[in-house]
Amino acid sequence: MSKRILYGYYRSSASYRIRIALNLKGLDYDDVFVHLRKGEQFAPDYIALNPQQHVPTLVDEEDSPLIQSPAILEYLEEVYPQPPLLPGDPAGRARVRAIAMAIGCDIHPINNLRILQYLRKELATPEEAVRDWIHNWIRLGFEAVETLLSSSDQTGTFCHGDSPTHADIYLAPQIYNAERFDYPVGNHTTIARVYAGAMESEAFKRAYPDQQPDAE
Repeated sequence: MSKRILYGYYRSSASYRIRIALNLKGLDYDDVFVHLRKGEQFAPDYIALNPQQHVPTLVDEEDSPLIQSPAILEYLEEVYPQPPLLPGDPAGRARVRAIAMAIGCDIHPINNLRILQYLRKELATPEEAVRDWIHNWIRLGFEAVETLLSSSDQTGTFCHGDSPTHADIYLAPQIYNAERFDYPVGNHTTIARVYAGAMESEAFKRAYPDQQPDAE
């Protein structure tokens, strides 16, 4: 049994990010599944690990539980620097982080499960309107990311150059979510090309939500 444990949910974008990063760095881990739709994130034992009641939580060796996927990704980069998932130059790292945060801050949180549950249950929002909400924020975010990618000669096979970075680690889960809600990702040609290339990588394939043991 690995001393590294990832608490996650197969369809969680944030958990998906960490699975990709661990795979890219060749780090073994054991899964503990936290079923968000059944409310397992509210169990007292889990709250003791993650007071925010979110996934993922990573327990690495003897370290305290790590929460929040951006912080976990930075931790992995510092503790396990090879292979690097951030560029070697400050400007490159800033570009990668900007692309990642355009997704992680401006698309994902607005369409997260608890937001959609609030729209549906507390505000009694019709399902068609919920779908319009989801598509609106994905479209606005992807239009910006598409421009960032298509207008830069730093974009290569991946979002930045020809090896995966945090930008790709954020992009893949967001595309999975977009496709779940029938959003036309193909409208963004550079995004679609980069994603197709990333999904040829075994690390991305193994992290894919539908391939996880807890997938439904």
